[in-house]
Amino acid sequence: MKNQLDSIKETLLMGPGPSCVYPDIYTALSKPTIGHLDPKFISIMDEIKDFLKQIMNTENSLTIPVSGTGSAGMETCFVNTIEPGDKVLILINGVFGMRMQDVAGRLGAEVDTVEFEWGTPAIPENVKEQLEKKDYNLVAVVHAETSTGVKNPVAEIGELVKDTKAFYLVDTVTSLGGIPVEVDAWNIDIMYSGTQKCLSCPPGLAPVSFSDRAVQKILDRKTKVPNWYLDLSMIVNYWEGSTRAYHHTAPINMLYGLYQALYCILDEGLESVFKRHQEAHLALVRSLDKLGIEMLVEPEFRLPMLNAVKIPDGVDEASVRKKLLEEHQIEIGAGLGPLAGKIWRIGVMGHTARVENIERFAKALAATL
Repeated sequence: MKNQLDSIKETLLMGPGPSCVYPDIYTALSKPTIGHLDPKFISIMDEIKDFLKQIMNTENSLTIPVSGTGSAGMETCFVNTIEPGDKVLILINGVFGMRMQDVAGRLGAEVDTVEFEWGTPAIPENVKEQLEKKDYNLVAVVHAETSTGVKNPVAEIGELVKDTKAFYLVDTVTSLGGIPVEVDAWNIDIMYSGTQKCLSCPPGLAPVSFSDRAVQKILDRKTKVPNWYLDLSMIVNYWEGSTRAYHHTAPINMLYGLYQALYCILDEGLESVFKRHQEAHLALVRSLDKLGIEMLVEPEFRLPMLNAVKIPDGVDEASVRKKLLEEHQIEIGAGLGPLAGKIWRIGVMGHTARVENIERFAKALAATL
């Protein structure tokens, strides 16, 4: 009987995620599985929480990885803090802001939006004007909009939200581990991320962090959290305390992988990691410029780890992506929504963010074009 896994080749992952995985993480994933209540495993869990706090720059006690991908992290943040009738403001300039709007609406929230042109950042002044019109329970924004390559001004918006009663929720799925994320300094109450982007761990876990104020909101709910699996009031009993209460069987080996990913980042040093992402991004921009290919986003708003690139006139973008994958084992992403067919999304995330990978990609793209 043929084993399909035998046909899988190593691919240079330069799309919107997942990213290339550190070799040490593959080793970690292969370690023997132990019980999810084994004292040794609980010790690993505790160190994961400490590592996450360092990378997020937070003192939040409730800082854990949720068992599920980044979308599970998003849902965790919304289902625990929103109750029917809550007034929610979502800032939208891409696909993932739209997804926030959908999730909040499903929970019975009264959802307002402030929308911005895709490929441009949220404008704090527009947010300020909306906050002056209504009292909100929650304001949400995407830090690094994966669908457009735009970095939103999360710190500036946090200053505006701080002066209201609203909780501030931020998506850091693509930003965490690639550019600074300052949960406490930016007044973020609730945040979520994913492992498969700049953390360079396979997809399957979603780090989240809740301020003490947000935790109190969960404890003071008038209604039960509508999702049992993601109910943090129960999950926290597995992740904290001298004795641990079973909630669900944790993905043991995936948590080994996350532990090693965070270890690799902290061992390299956060500033060095950020510098490596920026250097790889600049090398990519220079290489594309030589080919006459333009970037979508203005320089001051660009993400180093997710690059939105305008497709040259007359180029069959799907054919280029197919040839890169089949002939060069390099994956890049297509545009989404109104940018479908207009851009490629080129990821320079985590372990992928190395100048030698940019050089390999540039040669392959030139040959393909």
